[in-house]
This record gives sequence, structure tokens and C-alpha cells, in this order.
Amino acid sequence: MKFQNARRYAQLGLLHTAVALTALPIDDTLNRVMRVELGLSLLLVTFLISMPYLFAPLQIAVGALADKHPIAGRRRTPYILIGLLAGVTGVALLPVGLYLTDRTAEIVVTLLGFLLWGVGYNFTAVSYFSLASELFDESRRSRAVAVMYFMMLLTVIVAGVSVSRMLNPFTPQALTQAIWAVAAVALVLGLGGLIGLEPRTTALPPAEMFSFGRLQRALTANPTARTFFVYMIVLLTAILGQDVLIEPFAAQTLAMPVHETTRLRSLYGVCFLIALLLAALAERSLSKRRVAQAASIGGVLAFGVIVASGLAAWPSLFYVGLVMLGLAVGVSTVANHSLMLDMTTPQNVGLFIGAWGMATSLARLSGGLLGGFVGDLSLSLSGDVGVSYAFVFGVQALLLALSLWLLRSVDVGRFQHQASRDSVAKRAAAASGAS
Repeated sequence: MKFQNARRYAQLGLLHTAVALTALPIDDTLNRVMRVELGLSLLLVTFLISMPYLFAPLQIAVGALADKHPIAGRRRTPYILIGLLAGVTGVALLPVGLYLTDRTAEIVVTLLGFLLWGVGYNFTAVSYFSLASELFDESRRSRAVAVMYFMMLLTVIVAGVSVSRMLNPFTPQALTQAIWAVAAVALVLGLGGLIGLEPRTTALPPAEMFSFGRLQRALTANPTARTFFVYMIVLLTAILGQDVLIEPFAAQTLAMPVHETTRLRSLYGVCFLIALLLAALAERSLSKRRVAQAASIGGVLAFGVIVASGLAAWPSLFYVGLVMLGLAVGVSTVANHSLMLDMTTPQNVGLFIGAWGMATSLARLSGGLLGGFVGDLSLSLSGDVGVSYAFVFGVQALLLALSLWLLRSVDVGRFQHQASRDSVAKRAAAASGAS
């Protein structure tokens, strides 16, 4: 049993790693290239990178559909495979589209790349997190999340260093080769993670068609679930919105070249790895909610340090802030993903995981667009790029503070009690109607 659990941890880690690798060139290189080398506005860059998250409702639809309608005896594997192939194809198209000489073809191919990656991300993420919730009970879910992120971060660190070397010196051809290499590795790792992971489904509850009305009832009937949904959007708008801004910030305020800004993700990943250990140690004596609260406070402080580094044009202080942010976001990610997996019911795993996944995607969308809008607006008003980024990171710090207030009302025990009470009431109503 221990070997089987270890194998499942590792395979889920491979799936998580594959999805993260498809996002690596977008969040760590293309964001900077489009903003600085290609001269696109910050709002347009953040819109393009955030656009795939418009497909966030797919996560709920796919999760709920897979709950009731397996394909070839498996509920999650087919959707993971579809998403993996779409995501890899989309990422591979992006460097080609951005450098096409024909304007119409450039727009079509680039948009197609972002759309395919977005569809793939939404199909895959809800499916493997639902699978993680089904394969492990509450006592093992935190460990599963930690292993998934540990494997992902190790790979991302190595990939970030490798891509950085491939882009020194930077050329469009080097960019294309680097992204294709990352996409190929992501495909291989993802396929390896799928083989033999999900057991065949032998029995299913009566089928219930997905509808957004069903999702609305599930969230509104459970006040804790509703609060957690809002909390996730606010929190992740802050901590994920900065993903597309760090590299352009370093390029424009600290004059870092492409290969240096690409390497920032590796440093960030090392801090994330350390955060995994810190989160695991903290959860031995503190609740997941307390750990998440401490991480958010650390994130507010980190944004303050990064803002100061930009205004002072002080690279050393920026690295201090980046380390602080990596630690804070790492601890927050582990604590909140563990909370997310606990905030499900056996009957509606895919539905709830889809809801939390949609919250994540909406947060990426709102965080990216908010950052781009505030950045461009403040730049036009102040004429100072350092001040514009200070406004952006300041807004994100305020959102983190708001998430701390919302988190006070999130309690897993209350959620489970409410869900259990609702389930009993439904069974009683069904029995009464049958008689």
C-alpha cells in the first residue's frame, strides 16, 4: 500500500509538472518579450496571457461531467489527456505566431496558441486535482499536494536555468527552440504520469446533468463554500496577478536582460521548495487556516520590499523581496490547496474542485487585467515606470489584506457539517417523495 501511494504521489507530481512546464514560457519569458522586445502595452500583454482563463467555466463543466460520465471506465484520465495535448500544442504555436511577418497570420496563430493552451489548462487542472482528492483521504492530501509541488518546482528550476542558457544571446530562433523543447518535455512527463494512475470505475451514482444552476445551488446552500469561493478569487488575484509582472518589472526598472529575467523563476522556485518544508512543519502545530494567514502577511511585506526596490532601482533589494514573495506564495499555495481538497464532498468532488479551479482561473484573469490596467494608467499619469509598478503591487498587497479578513470565516469542519446536513435532508426528501 505504501508503494502504491508513493507511485500515485509521483505520477500526480508528473502531471502537475507537465502543466506547469507549459505555463513556464508564457509566464517567465513571453510576458517580458512581448512587453519589452516587441513593445506591446502592459494591458495588452496581460490580456493575452490572461485570456485563456476566460475558459474557467470549463473546469466546472468538465469536473461535473466526469463525476457522472466516465470514458472507457475512467473519469479523469481522458480529460487529462485531451488537456495535455491541447496545452502542449498551444504553447508550441506561440513563438511561431509572434514572429510571423504577415499581420493577419500573426494574430490568428498567436490567439490560437493562447486559446489552445487555455483550454488544455482548464481540462487538465480540474481533472488531476479531482483525481488527487479521490485517490487520497484527508490525512494524505497535504502530502500529495506537497509532493506535486516539490516535483514541479524541481523541474521548473532546472527548466528555467536551461531556458535562460538557451536564450543567451536572445534571438527569435533561440526562443522558438527553447519553447519547443519545454513543450516536448511536458508532453513526455504528462504521458508518464497518466499510465496506470487511475483505477477503473466500477460503480457510479445516478447520473445528474451539469448545470450552472446546480453549481449555484451547491455554493449558495453552503455559506462556507460561498465564502471560500470569494476568498480564493481575492487571494489568488493578488498572488497570481504578479506572475506576469515580475519579469517586465525587472527589465524596465532594473535593466535586466532576457536571460536574467528568465532565471528569476528558478530563484523563485528554490524559495517555493523551502516553503514546502516550512508549510509541512507549520501544519504540525497550526491549522491550515493559520498557516495560510501567516503566508498572506508575509506576502504583503514582500510586495512592500519589491516596490521599494523598483523606486530605488536597487537590484539587491529586489532579490530580497523576490525571496520573501516566493516563500510567502509557496506556503500559501500548499495551505490553500490542502484547504481546497478538504472543501469537497464525496458526491460532488469534480463539481467543487471545478468551482475552486474556476476561482483560480478567474483570479488569474482579473489579476492580470487589473495589473495591466493599473500599470498603464499610473504610467500615463506619472510618467515614471517605477511608480506605475508601485501602484500595481500596492493594489495586490491590499487584496492580500482583504483575503485575510475573508479567511476568518472559512472553516472546513463547518463546511463538512453543512454539506452532511444538506445531504441528509436531500435523502430524506427523496425517500418521502418515493413513499
